[in-house]
Amino acid sequence: MEGVSTVEHPFPSDIEIAQSAELAPIPDVAATVGIAPEHLVPYGRHVAKVELEAIDALAHLPNAKYVVVTAITPTPLGEGKTTTAVGLAQGLAKIGRKPVLALRQPSLGPVFGVKGGAAGGGYSQIVPMETLNLHLTGDFHAVTAAHNLLAAMVANHLHFGNELGLHEIQWRRVLDMNDRSLRNIIEGCGTLNDGVTRQTGFDITAASEVMVILSLATSLEDLRDRLGRIVVGFTKDRTPVTAEQIGAAGAMAVLLKDALQPNLMQTLEHTPAFIHTGPFGNIATGNSSIIADRIGIKAGDILLTEAGFAADMGAERFFNVKCRAAGLTPNAAVIVVTVRALKSHSGRFRVKAGSPLPEEMLAENPADVEAGAVNLRKHIEIIRGFGVQPVVAINAFPTDFPSEHDVIRRVAEEMGARVAVSTHVRDGGDGAVELARTVVEACGDEVHFTPTYEFSDPLETKIEKIATGVYGASGIQLSPAAQKSLAMYTDQGYGDLPVLIAKTPMSLSHDATLKGVPTGWTLPVREVRLAAGAGYVYAICGTMMTMPGLSKSPAAMRIDLDAAGNIVGLF
Repeated sequence: MEGVSTVEHPFPSDIEIAQSAELAPIPDVAATVGIAPEHLVPYGRHVAKVELEAIDALAHLPNAKYVVVTAITPTPLGEGKTTTAVGLAQGLAKIGRKPVLALRQPSLGPVFGVKGGAAGGGYSQIVPMETLNLHLTGDFHAVTAAHNLLAAMVANHLHFGNELGLHEIQWRRVLDMNDRSLRNIIEGCGTLNDGVTRQTGFDITAASEVMVILSLATSLEDLRDRLGRIVVGFTKDRTPVTAEQIGAAGAMAVLLKDALQPNLMQTLEHTPAFIHTGPFGNIATGNSSIIADRIGIKAGDILLTEAGFAADMGAERFFNVKCRAAGLTPNAAVIVVTVRALKSHSGRFRVKAGSPLPEEMLAENPADVEAGAVNLRKHIEIIRGFGVQPVVAINAFPTDFPSEHDVIRRVAEEMGARVAVSTHVRDGGDGAVELARTVVEACGDEVHFTPTYEFSDPLETKIEKIATGVYGASGIQLSPAAQKSLAMYTDQGYGDLPVLIAKTPMSLSHDATLKGVPTGWTLPVREVRLAAGAGYVYAICGTMMTMPGLSKSPAAMRIDLDAAGNIVGLF
C-alpha cells in the first residue's frame, strides 16, 4: 500500500546507515555543480569550505529555481523538514535535475540536549553525520569567539572609565551549549581588580546577533559593516553605542573571515549540500546563509533550502527578510506534513517527544486527520499570501494508512496546492521522485512574490501585518515599554528596518497550548529590541528563552565511543 512500509527486517538506525555509507571525495561532489578545485579549502576528504571567489566565477550562469522547505506548526513528534529537504534533493537528481541543497548547521546545545543529531534520517541524510553535528569546520566557535570578544571589550571599556557613557548594556555573552545556570550571572565580583560588578548572562550561540549577521552578510565588506553597526547598549539619554565605537568590529571580522565561507558536504547519494550558519528560528531568522545561496543558485538548476519551524516562523522570515536582503525571488515552497502531526493538531492527543505514541493514535482514523488539517490549510494560505506556489509533501511513515493520505491530498487540492507522498526515509531519492516531479512542475508556475509589508511602513504596522496577515490574530497589544522602544527606534533612524516576532513555534499564536488555528486572539508584545547589525527590530511575545537547559535525561547521556572509536548514540 502507498505510504506503508513493506520492509520485513528491522530498519537500520540512522547512524548505522550513515556510518556504512560510501562517500565521494568532496572535489568530485563540487565538480558536479561546476565548483572548481581552486575554490575549495578541504577539511579532510569529505568536507570543504568554498571560497567567496566562487561567486564571481559562477556569476555568468543563469539562476536556478529557488525552493524553500517549510512545514505545518511543529509537534513534539517532529515533521521531518530536514529529512524531506535531503530526500527531495536526492529525488531531483534521480529525475535528471541538478539540485543544490542549503541547510543550517546544527547547534551543539540541541545535539547534546533533547534533539540529538540533526543530519536528516534514514536514507536521506547529510554525511558524514558525525562531522556535521560536532563542530564541522568551527564556524560556531568563531561566532562564539567574535561575540564574546565584543562582550569582553564592553566590560573593558567600563573598567577603564566608561568614556562613552554606557548606561544600559544589552550585549550578553554566548556559549554553544544548553546551560540554564548561565542564563543570569553576576560578573566582576572577584577581589583581583575584576572589573565592574553587574548583572548579565549567557545566550546560546545560535541566538547571537553575530550568527544572524554571518547568515545575512553578502560579502566580507558587508560583514564588516554590519558588525560595526551592532548596538551594545545605550547612554542615559538613550543614544545607541555601537561595536564600532567600542573598537571591536575589526577584530570580530578577522575572527569571522573564514567562517563566512560556506561548508560543502554531500547527501548519502552524493548530492551537494551547503551547510552554513545556524540562527535560531524562534528569536532569529532561522535560515541558512545568503552566501551559500548566492553560490548554490548559480551552481545548480534547483536550489533547495530549509526554513526553521513552520511557515509562520522560518518561512515568513525567509520571504520578508532573507529573500529581500539577498535580492532573490522564490519559486515554490514545500510544506512538510505527517499523518501523526495532523492527528496531534486534532486536539485529541497529547504527546511528548521521545514517548511512545498512544495506540489509538496509530490506528486508522481519517477523521482525526481531517480535524487536524485545519492547521495545514492555514499554512497553505500563508504561503499563498506571499504569492508563491505551495507543494504539500506527505512525509510517509510505516504506520500511515492510504485513507489518511487521501484526506491530506484532498485538503491540499481543495486549497489549490499540489501534493505528493514521499517515502524518502525508507527509500532515499527513489522514494521522493513523485515529490521531485511535483516541485519541478510548481516551479514552472508564474510567481507574484509579495512580502507582508513595505520597509517604509511604521514598525508597529509591520508587526501588526505579520500578526494579522500571517498568524491570524485579531490585532496586537503593545506594552508601554514596547511602545516606548518603537518610538525611540523610529526617532533614531531604524524605522525602515524589517521586523521579526519572537514567539513560540508550537502554535500560530503566542501561546504554545493553542493548537490547530486559534481565532479571536490578540498578540501581546511585551518588549521590542534592536538588532541593528543584523538589520531588524524584533518584538518579544510571551516568555522566550535564549539559553535552553538540559532535560533530566539529555541526549549527551547516550552519546559515547565504542571500542573501535565509532560514535554511538548521536541519533
